[in-house]
Amino acid sequence: MVRDFVNESLSHDPVHGYIPFIARSGLPADETAEQDVIDHPWVQRMRQIHQLQTAWWVFPSAEHMRFQHVLGAMHLASVAIEHWYESLCEACRNVPSRAYVESLLRMAALLHDVGHGPFGHFFDDHYLEQFGITHEDIGGAVIESELADLLRGIRRNPNGKLQPLEELDPQQISWLIRRPKPGSASEEGHPDWLRKLRGMFSGIYTVDNMDFVLRDAYMSGYNTKAFDLNRILHYTFFTPAGLTIHARGLPTLINFIETRANLFRTIYFHRTVRAVDLALEELFPATMKHLFQGNPLEKLDDYRKFTETTFMVDVQRWADSEDPELRELGLRWRQVICRHVQWKMACERTLNFHSGTAERTTIFSEPDLVLRRVRDRLPRDLKDLELKIDVAKHYHRPSSRLPASGQNFLLDPAVGTTQELSDDDLFRALPISFCVFRIYSKDHSHDNVLNTALNAVLGEASDAKSNM
Repeated sequence: MVRDFVNESLSHDPVHGYIPFIARSGLPADETAEQDVIDHPWVQRMRQIHQLQTAWWVFPSAEHMRFQHVLGAMHLASVAIEHWYESLCEACRNVPSRAYVESLLRMAALLHDVGHGPFGHFFDDHYLEQFGITHEDIGGAVIESELADLLRGIRRNPNGKLQPLEELDPQQISWLIRRPKPGSASEEGHPDWLRKLRGMFSGIYTVDNMDFVLRDAYMSGYNTKAFDLNRILHYTFFTPAGLTIHARGLPTLINFIETRANLFRTIYFHRTVRAVDLALEELFPATMKHLFQGNPLEKLDDYRKFTETTFMVDVQRWADSEDPELRELGLRWRQVICRHVQWKMACERTLNFHSGTAERTTIFSEPDLVLRRVRDRLPRDLKDLELKIDVAKHYHRPSSRLPASGQNFLLDPAVGTTQELSDDDLFRALPISFCVFRIYSKDHSHDNVLNTALNAVLGEASDAKSNM
């Protein structure tokens, strides 16, 4: 398709440069513009939820929102499929037109975070979990109900037009954004080409995490060019096995995985960021009963209006409330908002795990046990010292027991056959996961004695080499 500068608009992005999208100007009345989806209240809501759930309290420049991220992911979907579409057609039968595949991926990338609540993944863990759902389940419901008619009306993207009988399927978009669940009925019945595209959202390197690694590194000041995106795209393609990287691109992929892990260590798992999380954990249950109750899937309209902005405005007003409970909560929130966080890190240890078994059998898999043993080694007058444990875990690469495994493959020309990426020696040299174990107290006056006690506990644990 000759580029249509009348229907195309540009958004300028500090990470990707110009991001083109289809504007509503000049389109037929029965056609949906990408701008119609971008400007929809559900997507504009992402302007009111931070990309970094609490890290923006610690890194002053990391104030970017999920809205910028989803636009970037949408753009990366186009960039990636420009490199990979021909190989998808060679690997699969009955692949739709490039324009259909590209629009499907663009909308999935734009909407993959649409179900997030205030504080992002923190909200999943500390509110949605009670209902057995995640933000992806809410996002899927929004896509299939609130946005379905708009999505079916999309006829073009900046690089092409859908064929006359092609129409985007909201259920395919909803399925793409969800993490795989082995054994689930939802994993069956999808065409091969769609199952392979799943790797662009749930694999090791995706349009989601490639954007947020670049964006979060840039906005936090960690690194202005975190990894070589173009080299990864160049050496990736689809094979009958799935999304595959050539051996020449593997070192760059390893660099991406390590860079992502370092972002977790230095930004997302920063000691003060995790201290803010501890403060939020204490306040969240009492707060939520005043702001939002029930399963969001059953009250989507209320949930759409519930954002980080409304959350923060409401809790700041409570400090002046005549209700004693609200006033006390408001005063505690005022302390957090002003970064007067009561928990201070006393000691920490970072462990890398090279097998799932090692991860499960380490003493750190039972943090309460570690805390009890630390208390046993404290002086008598400190045994009741107020302490908090925090265990932050990150997966470098999927092990065979994780749902996202089996999404990525490697082609080594010396062997001549495609193999699962996890079978490669260089890839297996990476840890499967790491955890950062920390003990927090109310001040730093007992850091030395807590470190000594933790070292004593670890000394005993490290002596257990056999007879387990």
